[in-house]
Amino acid sequence: MDTSFKLHLDKGMVITGKWRRRRYRVERMLGEGANGKVYLVERDRRLLALKVGADTVDLQSEINVLQALEGRAGSRAEPFLHDVDDLKLAGGKEYPFYVMKYVRGTKLPAFLAARGAEWFPIAGYNLLQRLAELHESGWAFGDLKMDNILAAEYGHVELVDYGGVTAFGKSIRQFTEIYDRGYWNAGTRASDAAYDLFSFGVLCVQLFQEKALYRHTAGTLPQNRSPQELLKLASESPELRPFAGWLERAFAGGFRNAEDAGAAWSVVMRRIGTGGGPKKRAGAVPGWTKALFLLSSGALAAVLYWLLLGQG
Repeated sequence: MDTSFKLHLDKGMVITGKWRRRRYRVERMLGEGANGKVYLVERDRRLLALKVGADTVDLQSEINVLQALEGRAGSRAEPFLHDVDDLKLAGGKEYPFYVMKYVRGTKLPAFLAARGAEWFPIAGYNLLQRLAELHESGWAFGDLKMDNILAAEYGHVELVDYGGVTAFGKSIRQFTEIYDRGYWNAGTRASDAAYDLFSFGVLCVQLFQEKALYRHTAGTLPQNRSPQELLKLASESPELRPFAGWLERAFAGGFRNAEDAGAAWSVVMRRIGTGGGPKKRAGAVPGWTKALFLLSSGALAAVLYWLLLGQG
């Protein structure tokens, strides 16, 4: 979706917060969402991500979520939020912004293309952990889609663009049709954990059956869309077959939350690790099982870094 305003910050431009007077030099635009644009900026020789929007109330809702998550995460080497302020342009127009830690990552399809599909299980598990942090706090991510997920070393997965985060019980603020359970005639657009898990299931199908998925949506009448069609596509993918039962539960709203879904996902992972799953050399240990060991030993602790549409 395009932003509702036309603000553009040029490379090399130095912006100063109206209230806190901190200065940031713009490096480049990282991306844009429904309610703002995100820029890579530099301050004191450090790269950060700055999101600027047109609506103070809208942006404040994202800030509230991040502050709450930061409170839950406890002590950390670096906070989620670095700054919250307003940008005042020469013509007098003001725009709210906030500044976050910038971490490099790639989108899931590129990550799997580079590392191999055997990393899909651990990346999926880590994504469920990110969702679990939100669900435990009473929010759904809402607009879960490929563009809002980045993957890094050892299958670390981070969510980006919290503009769709919605308190449970309210109508989802932002969504993308193909990931929406209402689009598939599988439920309402009320915010709950199951909404995110349905989107997660569609994302899995898209990862391995993208062309077939879009052919199906283009040739099917809206009233004929159903989760059964998604399951059929999943059954035709060798990578998704081990997760067929999990996907069926996700599309039916059968998990309490992402923590519950993650526990079921890990059961499938262990089964794949002891036999079946992606083909591997005899005696070889899949790379993602090494990451799972690290996870179980605490190296992948529940620390949610905020990444804003970044891809370095």
